[in-house]
Order: sequence, then C-alpha cells, then structure tokens
Amino acid sequence: MRSTKRSANKNAAIRTKMIAHHHFFAPMSALATERSVAIQAVLQASKVCQSVFQHLVANETLTKNDKSPVTVADFSAQAIINTYLHKAFPEDPIVGEEDSKDLRDDAGKVLREKVHSLTNGVLDDSEKLSEEQILQAIDRGNYAGGAKGRHWALDPIDGTKGFLRGGQYAVCLALIVDGQVQLGVMGTPNLPVDPAKPDGEKGTLFITVRGEGAFQRSFSNPAETKIHFADISTTEEATFCESVEAGHSSHGDAAEIAKLLGITRPAVRMDSQAKYCSISRGDGDIYLRLPTSKTYVEKIWDHASGSLLVTEAGGKVTDVNGKPLDFSIGRTLESNKGVIAANAKIFDRVLESVQKVLSSKL
Repeated sequence: MRSTKRSANKNAAIRTKMIAHHHFFAPMSALATERSVAIQAVLQASKVCQSVFQHLVANETLTKNDKSPVTVADFSAQAIINTYLHKAFPEDPIVGEEDSKDLRDDAGKVLREKVHSLTNGVLDDSEKLSEEQILQAIDRGNYAGGAKGRHWALDPIDGTKGFLRGGQYAVCLALIVDGQVQLGVMGTPNLPVDPAKPDGEKGTLFITVRGEGAFQRSFSNPAETKIHFADISTTEEATFCESVEAGHSSHGDAAEIAKLLGITRPAVRMDSQAKYCSISRGDGDIYLRLPTSKTYVEKIWDHASGSLLVTEAGGKVTDVNGKPLDFSIGRTLESNKGVIAANAKIFDRVLESVQKVLSSKL
C-alpha cells in the first residue's frame, strides 16, 4: 500500500516540474488594461489583508466570537479595489459584498479609524484616501448585477474563518460582461506558490481571461506560469478539495460520492475560493459545494472568478443538476443549486455520482 502523503507530494512535484520551465511575463490580452488594473487592485487588497492579520489577529488576544479584524480587512480590501476600478473604469458598476453603513455612525468610529489607518498603510502617498473617500469607495459595490453590459463582482475576503485562523482565504475579483464572466483575478495570501513546497513562499495570484488560459504568479514576482489540471484519467486517481466548514457543503454526502467514485485519498480541506485555485493547478481534482439546505442561494462573488479559472485550466463547472452557472440574474446564482468543479476528463462521472447521491434530497 503506497503512502498517500508520499504519492500526493510526488504528484505535486511532477506537476510543478511540468510547469516550472514555462515562466513568462503577462501574455498579451484582449482585456489587457482590465487585467493589469485587476492584478494591481487584488495585490494591494491582499497586502492590506495581510497587514490587518499581523496588526489585529497575530498580535492581539481575541475572544472566540470577535470578528472585528476580518470586518476591518473586508472593508479595507473593498475600499482599495473599488478605488482602483473607479479610477480606471469610472463607468463600470461593481457588485460588492459590503456597504459602509456600520462605519458611518458614532458606534462605527473605532472601526472606521482602523479601516482608514490600515488601508492607507499599504497605499503610496499619492494614493492615500480620506475617511470619506474610503466610505464612498466601499459603497460603490452596491450594484444589483444583471444580464446587460459590464460589471465587476468582488468578494473582498472569501473565507472569513480561514482568515481568522491563519488558514486559506481569497480576495476575489471578476469582470462580467453581458452575464458571462470574462476575467478573474484571485489573491491567496496563505497559499504556497509552489505546491511541492508547502512550507515555502506563500502569496499567490491566479489570473484568467476567457479563451486565454489560466496563470499564477507570486505576490513578489510578476513572472507568470501557465497552470492546468492534473493529468488523470480516472476518478480513482482523484482527490477531493472541500470546505473546512461542514455548514458550507455537506461532508456526509461528499463521503458517499467519494465511495461511488472509488476515491480513497483523504480530502484536502480548505476555506474559500482557494479551492478553485488548488484544483486548477493540480493540487486536487474535484471541488464540490453540495447544498446544505433547500433554501440557500449562492452569491455570484463566491464563484465568478473561480469558475472561469477552472474552465480555462482544463476543468468544467456546473451546478448539481448539470446546468451552467448563470451570472446574468443579479447578485445571486438564483437559478442554480450547488456547484461541481472537476477535471474535464472525469467530470461526467463525478456529476453522475453527485446526482445519484443527492437524488432523494433535491
């Protein structure tokens, strides 16, 4: 019986070796300006998240339910990204998760001052923002979405519990044009740049434009590497990547599905859209977000950039009924139930097994 850990490390090393010789700078893109602005915005927002963690989490004793550091990081990241987007594309509306109402009154004063200080801490002198500019920037994320024209979808911090425990979280930005995701950039501050070196350099950006492939780079070096799914042909070779939190996806159903697919390797568990990033570069092969209730509706900012990254890296994404994710309705994926993302070679078998297990529950 081979060691699962050794085989996983060996696979990661092979995958890394496969792409190690293809470093190059950003490819020419049909959305070159959007791509460049999105990278800069997500990079700066990721840095403010790291700064908030260092100042408010690592160095302070928090009560178990104190979410204030992640609240500061959410507001600061949204303010930074919306400022960059508004400066470059003043006509483009933004669908964002946060609004500034909790910061505007006297009760929000301490929080507002922390957001102001930490946001400006990562910006150049020429970019620094007043408190009012920060509040206005946050509120630019109030667009309702829809099927026509251009808009951006932003999740300033996806994976709040991962952020608080020093685990995985992601800063996620996508451009949606006429209801279809065209560009995605994700910052994962705690994800190793090289999956074969889990204790090595951390801080990875994932970048994709429809029809142009999927890429990653480190926070510190603009050279990009093309990424793709692992080269497997059967589900028996596959590894699941799933949420740490059982409330986000049914772990029990996932275990039944794994049994049907002949998967014996332990699941890789992490928070946030970092799961989309991981499977896209071959760290895992299947990501399931299985419905935990009949009423829960997914938000577009939780899946826009990740779903395009998977597609461009050689994977496929649908809901549990096999329907494409529909980003044209508004702020939610109202017409979809759950999400399946997997290597295109094994996708049909994964979908079939998911439907078999969920058939009595949908």
